[in-house]
Amino acid sequence: MYNWFECKVRYDKTLDTGMIKTVTEPYLVDAMSFTEAEARILEEMKPYISGDFTVSDIKRARFSDTFFNETGDRYYKAKLYFITLDEKSGSEKKTAVNMLVQASVLKEAVEIVETEMKKTMVDYTFASVNETAIMDVFKYSAGDNSKAEE
Repeated sequence: MYNWFECKVRYDKTLDTGMIKTVTEPYLVDAMSFTEAEARILEEMKPYISGDFTVSDIKRARFSDTFFNETGDRYYKAKLYFITLDEKSGSEKKTAVNMLVQASVLKEAVEIVETEMKKTMVDYTFASVNETAIMDVFKYSAGDNSKAEE
């Protein structure tokens, strides 16, 4: 299972107009601890950013599932309610779960979640699907020796 951390990286970005602007962009990394998340984001960002950059914030991101689509260029957060029946009281119980979906457009993100949920026996409803500000996701790969990719 992935253990996600959202890391905000602050750096000077050269805009299309030639102006230099300080920006803070969120990235998602798979790590075992806050310390490892910081080390991983620093290592992952070195090839992409020239000059100095800092990690301005790290927080745990709770996603029960992640669906990656290599053709997608955006990340969406899908909030679903799993519906279960309480056998004692006979009432419905809703459990909220968050999923991360990589897609090109909102409609595609919804379709990906629906396709994946068809593989399960869980009754669910959509609460929301929103585009996130996440720029990129760095999961463990087979080349990493500290943890195997799931």
